Amino acid sequence: MRLFYQFCRYLCQMVSVVYFKTRRVGLANVPSEGGALLVSNHQSFIDPVVVGIHITREVHFMARDTLFANPLFGRLITSVNAFPVRRGSADLGAIKESLRLLKQGHLVLMFPEGTRTTDGRVQPLLPGMFAIAKKARVPIVPVLIEGVFKAWPRHQILPAPGNVMVEYGAPIAPDEFADLPPEQLTETVRRRLVSMQQKWHRRVPERRLQWWKSDSSAGCADCPPPA
Repeated sequence: MRLFYQFCRYLCQMVSVVYFKTRRVGLANVPSEGGALLVSNHQSFIDPVVVGIHITREVHFMARDTLFANPLFGRLITSVNAFPVRRGSADLGAIKESLRLLKQGHLVLMFPEGTRTTDGRVQPLLPGMFAIAKKARVPIVPVLIEGVFKAWPRHQILPAPGNVMVEYGAPIAPDEFADLPPEQLTETVRRRLVSMQQKWHRRVPERRLQWWKSDSSAGCADCPPPA
């Protein structure tokens, strides 16, 4: 891990623990070596930070191309391994960069919802990103972020103090999805994320969002109803 990356990681860890009371679960599910695709739900601007600060390896992540428009901010996020992707299109440059990083044995973080959630639920995922994992033949690690939506929803200018949890789910090995079409793999990962979110909402009532009582399954037919 580069010294600058390590410094930024420690700084963000301190802010995250103090301000957001961040904790993590299942970190051992992140491979200690070799390429892997981390697939996370998307609740706020700080999701890449919240996911990456707990991992003892450098993480590379896609960020929408407009974030690089400001030279200073663009240089900052580039220095911590962000690379641009054009939303709403098949960005071949971003796809090729992802494949290159994965094949070189790096961790790549993606948010296949494509944009931040409007209500905290896991939204439909874009199948194109999962084709990258199939081609690179690397494990997929589902990552759930919970609590950030309450602290910093998309309509709010600045974040409020929160209670944030990050769960790194069991990896899906390449052999498990080698024969699955991207659409089916996409739904498999989404159901994992939804099930993980339902588990936390059942265990911790204060995490429950407004849709919990009216939508017990939240798009997951196999998930049990709310308590």
